[in-house]
Amino acid sequence: MLIGALFLALLAIGVPIIFVLGISGLVYVYLADLSLVLIPQRLFVGLNSFLVLSVPLFILAGNIMNASGITERIVRFSNLLIGRVRGGLAYVTVVATMFFAGITGAGAADTSAIGSIMIPAMRDQGYKAEYAAAITAAGAIVGPIIPPSIAFVIYGAMADVSIAGLFMAGFLPGILSSILMGAVVWRHARVHNFPVREATVSLREYPLGFVEALPGLMMPAIILGGILGGVFTPTEAAAAGVLYALLVGFLVYRELKPASLWFILRDTAIMSGGVMLIVANASLFSWILAAEQVPQEVANLITGLSREPWVVLLLINLLLLFVGCIMETLAAIIILTPVLLPLVKGLGIDPLHFGVIIVVNLSIGLSTPPVGVNLFVAGGIARVSLEQISRAIWPFVMATLIALAITTYWPGMVLLIPRLFLK
Repeated sequence: MLIGALFLALLAIGVPIIFVLGISGLVYVYLADLSLVLIPQRLFVGLNSFLVLSVPLFILAGNIMNASGITERIVRFSNLLIGRVRGGLAYVTVVATMFFAGITGAGAADTSAIGSIMIPAMRDQGYKAEYAAAITAAGAIVGPIIPPSIAFVIYGAMADVSIAGLFMAGFLPGILSSILMGAVVWRHARVHNFPVREATVSLREYPLGFVEALPGLMMPAIILGGILGGVFTPTEAAAAGVLYALLVGFLVYRELKPASLWFILRDTAIMSGGVMLIVANASLFSWILAAEQVPQEVANLITGLSREPWVVLLLINLLLLFVGCIMETLAAIIILTPVLLPLVKGLGIDPLHFGVIIVVNLSIGLSTPPVGVNLFVAGGIARVSLEQISRAIWPFVMATLIALAITTYWPGMVLLIPRLFLK
């Protein structure tokens, strides 16, 4: 009880989640009169996984592709596809973030890459700055859902679930989220009379734009195809993604320069270090929860209210949505997976389906206050306050909540692609 109160108090005063987890773990070990050696042991156990090794490799592959000029090509191709309709740039932002999600696997990276291009372009065409920032932050929610996904890798390692299956299960929920956000744009475009692109596009530009964007769009196909074909493991697939990104950057687009590799590696090391610290400290805190039998208490509490699977999933969704608003995604996955997975397994819910539910839930938290990282990235680019972007983003958040409900209560949709390929 004391550790839980300390955890919530540190979160409430704005202490970064890494230190919240570490301080809570340290205090527990001290109060329980355990050896301090336990702390580095549990930190190491959290990182001692071949699957976790794929995380910095996926980050590196995404950074290389971004530095190679893929962002501009994806935006250009998206603009060719849908930029001519009313509110075209808003649609382009949604489509571009969906395509880019298949390269980076992280919402903040999508927000930064697409937002740096689309937010100034939308402002120049007369869109309000807070609206341009909001649609970019919301569109990037699908970053951790559409493969490759760092969040799915972490869940798969925690739950011993097929990474390939999780990657394939994320496609349709991610695309559904983008479609529903497009519906919000359609409504706004007519109510607010959004601008229409006047410039015409010749027919020959469509195949040219597709060919330019194709090398980047092939990244998910290569990773998934290699895993399903038994060519390599998920970690080896991440390494293959790095090699492919280097080939595209140096030989296909020819925009990647040897001098820029230092900055790419530096940024990757900083991002990976932050992720690994979260994973290690969350592993320590997860062990504490298990030692205190929190999973059993949570299961008893929820099943005491109802044993109907649909009610249990509703309660879990409410819990995850709340946690997503106050906690970093990967830390929440590591802490909550051991707590909730035994409960849903006992009710006959597929762990693969549940993994998608967790990731979709917590991805929504990337764009909800008070700690949604996408909000801060997009708001910084657009130079708008957290309050402004938070007001503008709620229609898009509501659209993703509809996608979450469909994902939760229609397992056949989520498992359709995995069942076709994994037999």
